[in-house]
Amino acid sequence: MKEIYQPNNPITGDYDVNCAAVCKNGAFVGIVNEGVTAFRGIPFAEPPVGPLRWKEPMPASAREGVFEALHNGPTAIQTELDSERASFYHQSEDCLYLNVWTAKDFVGAKRPVMVFIHGGNYGWGGTADPLYDGHNFVASHPEIVLVTIAYRVGIFGFMDFSSVPGGEAFPKSGNLGLLDQICALRYIRENIESFGGDPDNVTIFGESAGAGSVSLLPLIPAAKGLFSRVIAESGSIALTYSREEMQPLTRQLLKHSGAKTMADLCALSEAELKKINEKVGQTNNFPERDGIVLPMDLYAAYKNGEAYPVDMLIGTNADELRYWILDLGGLAPFRQTGYLMYEGVMKQFDKQDRRRVNEFLRLQAKKGITSKPYQVTELFNELLFRLPAVSQGEMHAANGNRVYQYYWTYPSSIPHLKACHAVELAYVFGNLRETIYTGENPREELSETVRQMWTNFARTGDPSIEGTVWTPYTARDRGTMLLGEKIGLEKDWRETERKYLLPLLRYRINGNSLNLTAGLNKFLITAAIVAGVSAAALLLRFLFNRDSSDE
Repeated sequence: MKEIYQPNNPITGDYDVNCAAVCKNGAFVGIVNEGVTAFRGIPFAEPPVGPLRWKEPMPASAREGVFEALHNGPTAIQTELDSERASFYHQSEDCLYLNVWTAKDFVGAKRPVMVFIHGGNYGWGGTADPLYDGHNFVASHPEIVLVTIAYRVGIFGFMDFSSVPGGEAFPKSGNLGLLDQICALRYIRENIESFGGDPDNVTIFGESAGAGSVSLLPLIPAAKGLFSRVIAESGSIALTYSREEMQPLTRQLLKHSGAKTMADLCALSEAELKKINEKVGQTNNFPERDGIVLPMDLYAAYKNGEAYPVDMLIGTNADELRYWILDLGGLAPFRQTGYLMYEGVMKQFDKQDRRRVNEFLRLQAKKGITSKPYQVTELFNELLFRLPAVSQGEMHAANGNRVYQYYWTYPSSIPHLKACHAVELAYVFGNLRETIYTGENPREELSETVRQMWTNFARTGDPSIEGTVWTPYTARDRGTMLLGEKIGLEKDWRETERKYLLPLLRYRINGNSLNLTAGLNKFLITAAIVAGVSAAALLLRFLFNRDSSDE
């Protein structure tokens, strides 16, 4: 991360009132560049430190004064990860800040607002990632006010303490990151007019964990009325945990800290918790189906119409799992991890459902995907990403809401990644110089098309553009917009795959349920942390016959 952290300081002298926005917690002065004013590092909540650690966010207190809004707020505490560039920015428990980009002459304007919630597996990510910089987006669409928000992740944002003495005082700790997002949205509603935004026309959008978040927020009563539209890119209600699935991380936190009670945990310093977080390594929780913040059965909640009325645009990428070729260190560990995932999940299925999987794999072979690891990749592209999104959208549409489905097919130029998870982000933001996922020579025309679709949806609830009509999704025709070399609406897209695998959604497959038996999984995680992913890959090659063929 090239950007060096600097705090935003109070301003005591003169300042440019044309770059200032007056909010309930002060006047903030941004910086203008090519007709776009950027405000960075605006606090929307009290710092969640000291007695507020692991507590619900407290809205930012009213205050007087004028403050710089020139620098990003700190990133939430997390382990450093090459694919999450915000993790290399300054980290702190004091992380609840947002950024705003608005075009010139914003005073008195009432422009549609788009609020982006970053991804990162609910354990990583932050608004300092250059991929999420909003300048190019607003420069090309000055009719939009763009906001990016932060939230607590990992052991600070998604922990269940119900088994810890004193944990009864922290009943919502399994979903603090979601509550942070709601706090940010409430702040936006109360203050966005100062930036030229319309508080009654807010669209929330996110990718991966951010898409999961925007899928969950319509189910939370406290979020009602804070937004009217949702865009979910490669994430859904599938990315959640049960209370039981939350407990291993709680046990790890207690083990590595030596704490016995919540009082012990709260007495730890930030520095101590950062070191403990490093020991926990790649382990993190998803939001908790706790029956307090979130319903226990999210699919049933959507089916029963508990998601309050919002327009929804939702979709996935053709080759989601290939993203993890980067994170796992190459093709060999990626293939072997795929085998382990396959073996682990097949043990959960009954005989009839194992036959469904085998029929699906044979279908992939008929389509020319002859390598078993890539057939398995196709399986989990469906089970973890596409089918939950299709099911969520279909249930939402059945309750009278406008829903639009898409399927991203345009590939990365990085070898083997194809249309992987996160590849669309540079296109959506117009940040095509950020080639971490796209590779070199991304297609500018596709970026312009997708941004127009996304902003049209935010303005009107209809993502259609000139020359391309995008009709709402229904169970009758299952219209899906393909976004790639070909851009157009297809009916009954991948219908055969849907029929084979949709019944498997009842297993509620998520990242946790893909774990293997406890002993083997613990051994592999330890090997990866202590000796690096390559050592784990050697073990995997020993355990399974490696299919070395490629596509």
